[in-house]
Amino acid sequence: MAYVIGAGSVLTFIALDNADYLAILPQRMFSQLDVFAFLAMPLFILTGELMNRGGIARALIDFSMSIVGRLKGGLGHVNILTSVFFAGISGSAAADAAALSNTLVPQMQRQGYSLNYAAAVTAASSIIGPIIPPSIILIFYGALMNTPIAALFAAGVLPGLLLAGVLLVVNGVYAHVQDHPGGKGADLPPFWPSLRKALPALLLPVIILCGVLFGFTTPAESAGIAVVAALIIGFAYRELDRAKLRLAAERTLLLLGAIFIILCAISAFSYVTALAQWPQKISGFVVDLGLGRTEYLLVLNLVFLLAGMVMDVKAAVALLAPIFVPVAVDLGVDPVHLGIVICFNITVGLLSPPLGGVILIISTVTGANYWQLIKATFPFFVVEVALLAALVAFPAISLALPTWLGLMP
Repeated sequence: MAYVIGAGSVLTFIALDNADYLAILPQRMFSQLDVFAFLAMPLFILTGELMNRGGIARALIDFSMSIVGRLKGGLGHVNILTSVFFAGISGSAAADAAALSNTLVPQMQRQGYSLNYAAAVTAASSIIGPIIPPSIILIFYGALMNTPIAALFAAGVLPGLLLAGVLLVVNGVYAHVQDHPGGKGADLPPFWPSLRKALPALLLPVIILCGVLFGFTTPAESAGIAVVAALIIGFAYRELDRAKLRLAAERTLLLLGAIFIILCAISAFSYVTALAQWPQKISGFVVDLGLGRTEYLLVLNLVFLLAGMVMDVKAAVALLAPIFVPVAVDLGVDPVHLGIVICFNITVGLLSPPLGGVILIISTVTGANYWQLIKATFPFFVVEVALLAALVAFPAISLALPTWLGLMP
C-alpha cells in the first residue's frame, strides 16, 4: 500500500505539471511524522505485544469464565467478555484475534462448538479492541486529523461497551437456537483466585484511562507507564523471558515500520490533494448535489466501509480521512463523533470480503475455511453495521462521556 500510494502520488505531481514541488516532499514526510501524539503509538503496540506473551490472555479467560461461564453458550460469552478486557490492553483487532483464536477457539471446539462458529464469534468480538481505549487507531486518527485523543478515548468507551452487549445478545440467541453447551453444571474456575490473578491486567487500562481522561498524563506518558506495568505483570506471571522480550521488540519494530512508511506515502498524497484542492472540489460537488449533513454522512460511511473491505485500516484512514473529513466538519458534524464513526466503520470492514483482515488471521490460525468463516461471521457483521448506523444517527452515544468530562474541543 505504501509503494502504491507513494508512486501514485509522485505520478500525479508529474501529471498535474507540479513536479517542482517534489523538492519539498522529504520535508513534508518528516513533518508528517514529527507529531508528539504519535509517540504513544509504538509504546501501546509494545504494551500489547508484551501482554500477549506475558500470560495475560489465560488469566483474562479464566476470570471471564468465572463470571459468565454458567450461562447457556458460556464460552461464547467468555470470548466476547475477554475481548472487552483485552481491548483495554492491546487496542488492536489483529492482536485480539491472534491471541484468542489460539486459545479460545480450540477450547470451544472441545466443548462441542463448531469450528466455524467458534472462529466467527472470535472474529466479531475482536472488533471491540480498536474501539475501547487505549486504541491504536484512535491515536492514529487523532494525530492525523488534529482531534483531541483524550476526547476520542472517552468517546470510544460507550460504543465499545454497546458493541459487546449486542454481541452477547446475539451469542445468547445462537446458544438457545443451536443448543450450545454451557449452563449451571459447567466446571468453572473459582471467582476470587481468578480475579486476583487477572487484577493487575484489569487495573492497567483503568490507570491509563484515568490518567488521560482526567488530565494527569498525556497519552504518550500513559503509554510509557503501560510498558513498565506490562513488564512487571509479565515477570510476575513468570511468562516473560529474554526470548519473548526480543520477539515483542521485533514485532513492535515491524509494525512501526509498516505504519510509518504508510504515513510517509500519505504525506505525499495529502500534499498533492492540497495542491489540487480536492477537498474543496468535493465540498463544492456536495453543495451542487444539495447533500445535507445526514446524506453526506451516509455517503462517507459507505466509502469507508468499502475501503475497510479491501485496505489496511490505517492506510484507509490516512488516505481517505484528509479528503472527506473536512467536508463533513464544514457541514457541522462534530470532529470527535466523526472520528469514532470512521474508526468503528473501518474496523467493521475487517470482517467482510474480499480481504477481511481479521477473517484471514483467524482462518490461518485455526485452519477454518475462509469462505465458510465469512458466511458464519455474516450475521455478526450485519449487527455491527446496524450499531454503526445507530452511532451515526445518535451522536450523543459517542459524545456523552467526553462532554461530561469536559473534554470536547
